[in-house]
Amino acid sequence: MRYACLIYYDPKTLFGGSPEADAALDECATYDVTLKESGHFVMGEALELPEEAMTVRVRDGKMSAVDGPFMETKEMLGGIILIEARDLNEAARVASGHPLARVGAVEIRPVVDFSQPRPEL
Repeated sequence: MRYACLIYYDPKTLFGGSPEADAALDECATYDVTLKESGHFVMGEALELPEEAMTVRVRDGKMSAVDGPFMETKEMLGGIILIEARDLNEAARVASGHPLARVGAVEIRPVVDFSQPRPEL
């Protein structure tokens, strides 16, 4: 099964120059290789800072766009890794090895399998 690992961090902490944050950033360069070697890696991308983003909504057929993300939080979505894992527990174990888990957070979410029925709410 595929899992999206959404990587969140406070940019002031990550880019603030602390030894822990600098070490985590250095290790990010090789973490994809670690995932590839273990057979878990599908894809991964780092994201630009929110100042480069735009949020789009369509209501009543009209599109509105605002600069940046539309949320107030210290932490931001900084990247995504798509992995293969047997189950959520294995995905959590794999994601816990990401260097940025030490200075931020990694949300693990199963990817929708559209061949399965829709969830009932």
